[in-house]
Formats: sequence, structure tokens, C-alpha cells
Amino acid sequence: MALNFCSHCGAAALELRIPDGDLKPRHVCRQCGHIHYLNPKSVVGTLPRWKDQVLLCRRAIEPRYGLWTLPAGFLEIGESIDEGARRETLEEANAAVVLDRLYTVMTVPKIGQLHLMFLADLPHPEFSAGAESLEARLFSESDVPWEAMAFRTVSRTLRCFFWDRQRIRQKALDEFPLRVSS
Repeated sequence: MALNFCSHCGAAALELRIPDGDLKPRHVCRQCGHIHYLNPKSVVGTLPRWKDQVLLCRRAIEPRYGLWTLPAGFLEIGESIDEGARRETLEEANAAVVLDRLYTVMTVPKIGQLHLMFLADLPHPEFSAGAESLEARLFSESDVPWEAMAFRTVSRTLRCFFWDRQRIRQKALDEFPLRVSS
């Protein structure tokens, strides 16, 4: 990505070079010497659960219009990752959630993004499509529209969730087998 102007002094005098003590080429202002770092954007969201189902939203915006995703979006300046995840869930699914824990962290270096997804609980099954969603809906594992998922990080998060859930159920069965006595 090329920068044209220095955000520090406004000069159109940026050059791409490796600053002293650095290892990578950076945009450096020839006038004031300010170094411009291009860092990934953080995407935060939730994997909302209600009983045995998960809440997904169908996108009403590009990219990936009309495809399904978890409620998520860009972290805003001045908010924590958990505040951003709750805000995005409220904006996209009109759902107030209770965060459980940070569940997945994935990098998407090609587009300069870091995706952070929290497990979350819906205290009540009250939700609707927000301004950036065509639809919000609960899905059981067998009904998830895998072929219509918007992003690989969302598919991977969901697959990890269902795999973990199955593993936990199996472990519970192994530890506490049902015993029938005659």
C-alpha cells in the first residue's frame, strides 16, 4: 500500500525505506522524518449461542453480500475488544450477549486483518436483522449453510466450536458412562 502524504506534517514527501533500527521498509517523510507504520485492522465479533444453536447473520453489505457470517466488524478507536464484539453483535443482530471468553484469534495477512471471536451466550432468543444484515437466524449444527458462508475465518471458528462441543460431550460420556443394573 502506498501512502502519498505525511499524516504528521502534511507534506507530499514520503519515501519507502528501512528506517534505522528497523527491519522492514516503511513510508518515511523526507520533510519531518515521521515513520508511518501500516498495521493490521482488528475485526471483533461473537459466536452467540442459544441452547444447542448458534446465531448467524446474512450480510446486507459488501463484501460477500447475501452470505452468512457471525456478527462481527472492525474495532473502533477507544473501545476494548470485548466492547467492540458486543457492539457489533448489537448492530448486526440487535442482540445483547453475555461474553464467555475469547475463542479464536486468526490472522488474514493478505488483507491486513486480525480476527478475534468471542464465545457468547444469548440470555434470551431475542434478535433481528440490524442495518448491515438481511436476516439473523439461529442454526443447529446440521442446518448451518456451510456452502453460503461469507468468510473462511467464520467457517473455521464454527467448525472448531462444533468439534470442541462434540469432544466435550464425548469426554463427559467417557468419564460418566451410563450404567444400567439389572
